Amino acid sequence: MYKENNQSHPNQNDKIVVGLDIGTTKICAIVGRKNEYGKLEILGIGKAVSEGVIRGMVTNINLTVTAIEKAIKEASDQSGIDIGVVNVGIAGQHIKSSVHHHGINRPGGDEEISVDDVNRLTADMYRTVMPFGNEIIHVMPQVYTVDYEENIKDPVGMTGVRLEADFHVITANTNAIKNINRCVQKGDLAIDNLILEPIASSMSVLSEEEKEAGVCLVDIGGGTTDIAIFYDNIIRHTAVIPFGGDIITSDIKTGCNIMHKQADELKIKFGSALASEARANDIITVKGLRDRPAKEISAKNLASIIQCRMEEILELVHSEIICSGYEDRLAGGIVITGGGAQLQNLKQLFELMTGQHTRIGYPNEHLGKSKTELVKSPMYATAVGLVLAGFWSIDERANKYSDISEKPAVEAVDKNKKVQEKNYKDDTKSLFGFNLKKASDRLKGLLMDDIDDKQDY
Repeated sequence: MYKENNQSHPNQNDKIVVGLDIGTTKICAIVGRKNEYGKLEILGIGKAVSEGVIRGMVTNINLTVTAIEKAIKEASDQSGIDIGVVNVGIAGQHIKSSVHHHGINRPGGDEEISVDDVNRLTADMYRTVMPFGNEIIHVMPQVYTVDYEENIKDPVGMTGVRLEADFHVITANTNAIKNINRCVQKGDLAIDNLILEPIASSMSVLSEEEKEAGVCLVDIGGGTTDIAIFYDNIIRHTAVIPFGGDIITSDIKTGCNIMHKQADELKIKFGSALASEARANDIITVKGLRDRPAKEISAKNLASIIQCRMEEILELVHSEIICSGYEDRLAGGIVITGGGAQLQNLKQLFELMTGQHTRIGYPNEHLGKSKTELVKSPMYATAVGLVLAGFWSIDERANKYSDISEKPAVEAVDKNKKVQEKNYKDDTKSLFGFNLKKASDRLKGLLMDDIDDKQDY
């Protein structure tokens, strides 16, 4: 979306969407639109170092605003779009998820359940009272119940009086939301949608087959590791772990007694998640401070430091998978994405510790041609997903409901008229055709019986 033309477009190809990922290590803005084949075309990308965010939460508004403005300007210059509205991601340890049950009574039990009925049920959930200091950011239906018939995925078209559902409700800290709003507003922008980051990432890296079969997305960012579990095309569990790539960098800094910047470079260039894959004889030379000799670091020791912390993070991830109750239903295994997914041998460590098949998730599931190949890196999965969220709902059923709602009313009237005309013709045919013939045959039978009786007499 952009300032010159903020209204919605009848043609999706004319619509421009901007995703703004406010991360712990970087702030990224991506501008995109759908091409004629329905694929996402990236028009521009901008990024800046994030210095005002810690573990997914904004702690310094001024520094964050400066970084947002830099990223937006770069994306705007590259795309030629004057950016005014953005989809923003939210993460952090304050994110909580829970399952709630709610139901409504419908006045017309003989009438089919409509999209409006389903939307009313969902809207009621947004009015659920949450603990003080928390706000609902997402309400996602899991399974429905119609007149005590359970485990219904889509109730539209069924008949019944009582409509109920289990909802996956995600809440965030009110102050965290306010800080994000302040930063965006100070950057002369408006928020279209506030979206949980693992949900956004899932839209860019997961296939529909994986979501249906059962899959766990693990997005390893700088400050947090975000989890989203899907089964039968429905999101079943979300969680945010307050550890990410930054804590690994801090461990390297402390363990090797070097500067933070040097530790980060070591992790990116030479780091490995498996110490057994590193050779003990490989030595990495790190430039010393002024007038001090260079420092030599063993690649195996570096890998040991990384593996120790990654195992701790993985244990927390595995614990969330077990708590979700879907550990044995993940036919799609685990998909890891985010900047931390680029760590060497991480896939093998995941498979060793969880026993689940694992792959690296690249945000190219829905991508068409782009001005830069850089966007296909796992570190941009969230930003690309935020753009996709401007075109598709996070719940596949909502996309279908939207299509139903957008059908012209005239077509529905014409269809009803045709049905009524057909029923009238059938009734007329029955009244003046079949029934008349039946009465005639019966009268003829009575007359023949009367003649036979007279002859016998």
